[in-house]
Amino acid sequence: MDDPVLGSRPAPLATATPTPPTSVVHRRRGPIAALAVTALLLAGCAGRAQGPAPASPSGSALSGSAVVLEPMVSGPREDVPSALDDPADPALPTPAVDPARILAGGPPPDGIPAIDEPRFLPAAGVDWLGADEAVIALDLDGHQRAYPVQILHWHEIVNDTVGGRPVAVTYCPLCNTALAFDRQAAGRVLDFGTSGSLYLSALVMYDRQTQSLWSQVERSAIAGTLTGTELELIPVTMLRWADWLAAAPEGWVLSRETGAQRPYGTNPYVGYDDIDNTDTFLDEAVDTQFAAKLRVVVFPGAADPVAVLAGDLAALGVAEILVDGSPVILFSAPGLASALDVADVADGAPVTATGAFRPEVDGRVLTFTTLIGGEPGVGPAAGAAVARDEQTGSDWDLLGRAVDGPLAGARLTAVPHVNTFWFAQAAFRPDTEVLRLQP
Repeated sequence: MDDPVLGSRPAPLATATPTPPTSVVHRRRGPIAALAVTALLLAGCAGRAQGPAPASPSGSALSGSAVVLEPMVSGPREDVPSALDDPADPALPTPAVDPARILAGGPPPDGIPAIDEPRFLPAAGVDWLGADEAVIALDLDGHQRAYPVQILHWHEIVNDTVGGRPVAVTYCPLCNTALAFDRQAAGRVLDFGTSGSLYLSALVMYDRQTQSLWSQVERSAIAGTLTGTELELIPVTMLRWADWLAAAPEGWVLSRETGAQRPYGTNPYVGYDDIDNTDTFLDEAVDTQFAAKLRVVVFPGAADPVAVLAGDLAALGVAEILVDGSPVILFSAPGLASALDVADVADGAPVTATGAFRPEVDGRVLTFTTLIGGEPGVGPAAGAAVARDEQTGSDWDLLGRAVDGPLAGARLTAVPHVNTFWFAQAAFRPDTEVLRLQP
């Protein structure tokens, strides 16, 4: 298993020292990755079902009826050439990447169907998620929503509207990248589908308004009318279901009523994130500074890319680093079930969950120590604090909320970050500086 979570211990803030990039070697597509995409192709060929899908046979019945919280808004299809049909069409702007490197991933366009009319259940009505199971947490102006990874495995994109703001919540299993974006760009309200293609082993989306192609990891259009346009990142956190539920008991959870029939709760990528698995869909050399599937914490919005090894952070619990010259505090907690390990998503081996924040409240700079200890791989009690600030003695959870002490109720400002695989970060940003955390 990739980078098992180490037991954290009380420790002061870590310091970071840079490690420069090193050599690369060639890798070929391997059988595990190929089987994963084949599974998705077969699922995609099943097409859309008419009406809501039944609950997974392995799960219990839904409690109550799922509802649409806000209508999904988007603009009309435009009469422009389609990069989905031909990214090298001479009528289009010059692509941002070599079109020959936009590779077929197996499923056809929309073979992995995006969720366009998401339906939600109140958190208290969900009884089909395991306590340690991964959800992607989004909070916009107090609108709290969780998107289970067991659903995003089979859809990869949720076109949503949260607090009146058009958003897309996305997940690429091949790179383990959970990212959310504002769907407003270039004077348009976009909505996205899966193109069926990959760029540097990562999800390539397309917008349905201009049929431009977008790199999920680079959050920008790489071919089509909107080439060069960037999407605004919205911070999200992948964490245990039990932790999110404790933090947002009045929140809403994406339902399995997606309009498609999929075996939710099962993992089509069994063994994909094993530390010894070198399978990727890269069409170039794989950086060998670290194992391909080593998990690293990175910052997709950073001008100067840096990475922290998730194992280093897990061993310390709390660390402060600089990203583009500004301090960022990193929290971690063990016990998150990997969604890319075994067949049952809820039973995945434990990995570390992470949060990234600006270390200040109302202009007051804070420093933190860890509160997490115990056995390796064992998560804290649901909703438990993971850090304490030294200035007030307030306790903070993985979502950056003060849950006890003088600052109870305060929130740290989230910094967009993602816990991804080393091979993906090295491919997209070969100039990444790796910060090795020291006590």
